[in-house]
Amino acid sequence: MTFIGLTWDHPRGYDALAEAARQVNSGRASSLIHWDKQPLEGFESAPIAELAAAYDLLVLDHPHIGEAVAENCLIPLEDLFTQETIEAWNRQSVGPSLASYRWQGKTWALPLDVATQVMVRRPDRVSAPPQEWGAILDLASTHPVAQSLAGPHAFLTLISMAAGEGAWAKGDILLADEVAEAQLERMQALFELRPQGSEKLNPIALSEALSSTDDIVLVPLVFGYVTYAQVRPGGNRLAFSDTVRKPNGAGGVLGGTGIGFTKRCQPDPALLEHIAWLMKPETQSGMIPNFGGQPSARAAWQDPAVDAAWGAFYSGTLETAEHALLRPRFDGYIAFQTKAAEIIRESLADRQEPSKTLTALRQVWRAARAGARGDLDDKRGPHR
Repeated sequence: MTFIGLTWDHPRGYDALAEAARQVNSGRASSLIHWDKQPLEGFESAPIAELAAAYDLLVLDHPHIGEAVAENCLIPLEDLFTQETIEAWNRQSVGPSLASYRWQGKTWALPLDVATQVMVRRPDRVSAPPQEWGAILDLASTHPVAQSLAGPHAFLTLISMAAGEGAWAKGDILLADEVAEAQLERMQALFELRPQGSEKLNPIALSEALSSTDDIVLVPLVFGYVTYAQVRPGGNRLAFSDTVRKPNGAGGVLGGTGIGFTKRCQPDPALLEHIAWLMKPETQSGMIPNFGGQPSARAAWQDPAVDAAWGAFYSGTLETAEHALLRPRFDGYIAFQTKAAEIIRESLADRQEPSKTLTALRQVWRAARAGARGDLDDKRGPHR
């Protein structure tokens, strides 16, 4: 039997899994595993139940967990692996990467890949990363500084900025007035100075623009892609660094992906062994970064050879990863995130008062929470 998985169509999401499949399939009478791929936007918006009905394994992001559990479409890892094994994975994983897939007492995916919103710049144009928001605004007055605003990222930028101040989205109010409005004012100031069209670029497109043009020299909060930290043919190497945060604050929003087993899957020992192999420290420090993946194991992030091979990406962003912000995971959050980002983009374009923007965000937030099935995730801290 060949198990079919679905991942995303960027080298970071596909190449390491394809190589792992090639290795495990080699010499077998029939393939153990095959990976299909789809655009990143598909994972940000497609109903998880539809994907789970068509595939045995899904590469997914942690905000989908509440919806997936409500739809009863994933197998908890506790049904497949020992508790000792799961706890060992938790201890070895950087930041809250495994904890992000825990929901209602169970673990629903393995953290294969870790990404967070970090700061990225052209080191030939900006020699050192700004250490506070005032310096970022000063830089934006003389250099092209962009924000990550396309898709759901306008909302993620807002909550990352708030988290850096020590506040995170939860409860009925979403964020306190003074925190949310201050960050929306900062976003508005940067929006007025933005390179034209940059608000339409997703994180990959922003990285491409940074690398291959002079249109953007810095983005203060954007999901990091390690492949841009190397010298690239026809492009400039990018430098990645930690986000601006206070001592009590969280780093940028946690992204990355985990592998979940769908209810349609009937995993055999060979499949379980293969997926567990992906989590081994030697795999995380070897095959995965060798094929452009961003490992979840702390040992890989702290490996000098891995860090040197990838332009100091890991040492430059480790503190952000260790303190990354967990998004809400309740059922219905993904749809809310999409709508909230639209509200923020429209408010920036219309120069709307931050208080009015916050009122609109709270309306859709409360509606999403009212319609949620299961836990609302209000007891979580920023990292768990």
